[in-house]
Amino acid sequence: MLIHLRNVLTRDEVAHCRAVLERAEWVSGASNAGEQARKVKFNLQVPPDSAAAKELGEIVLAALGRNPVFNSAVMPLRVLPPLFNRYDVGMKYGNHVDGAIRSVYPGGPRMRQDVSTSLFLSDPEEYDGGELVVEDTYGSHRVKLPAGDAVIYPTTSLHRVEEITRGSRWASFFWTQSMVRDDGQRALLHDLDNAIIGLRQTLTDDHPSVLSLVNIYHNLLRQAADL
Repeated sequence: MLIHLRNVLTRDEVAHCRAVLERAEWVSGASNAGEQARKVKFNLQVPPDSAAAKELGEIVLAALGRNPVFNSAVMPLRVLPPLFNRYDVGMKYGNHVDGAIRSVYPGGPRMRQDVSTSLFLSDPEEYDGGELVVEDTYGSHRVKLPAGDAVIYPTTSLHRVEEITRGSRWASFFWTQSMVRDDGQRALLHDLDNAIIGLRQTLTDDHPSVLSLVNIYHNLLRQAADL
């Protein structure tokens, strides 16, 4: 399930993130990549333990908390601290799959990575190339979104970032462990949630049809939840 999240960050929040990142330290993105990914990863990244990453990560997490689509589609149990990367001319990230398990911090507790999120901090007209390409059973999806928008997709997906030929692409990226491990079950629950929201716009919250669907939703979630 690949979903476009609109206006995760406000324009003021995007501007603040960009200003902080302009002053931040950047290191090779390969420094925290796995053995396979390191061979195809050519970008820059803000060190995860830096003051800039921590400050901006809190802004991103607060924005996710108020985003109903993210919470409905992902059903987050744990969210890794957001990271920040940058692709300048000639930089790219070849085909790869993100790891299944990741430590919250070096030597800390580990969590399963179910859902990947890329939050764009550059507008499409600021750079050429740089599309996020996600491969799934329905083919290839090329993603290039306005600054402040994000895309979520299963971490099991093969994906890449195309080479930058002009300008610079800035983004935040992170992973979530969902309460529901299976992507298909998450998609069905998200569709059902949307149906309930739509029905509430024409019927009262205590209408028997609404109550019945809400009951079904929670019983399905109870069966699918992996806590």
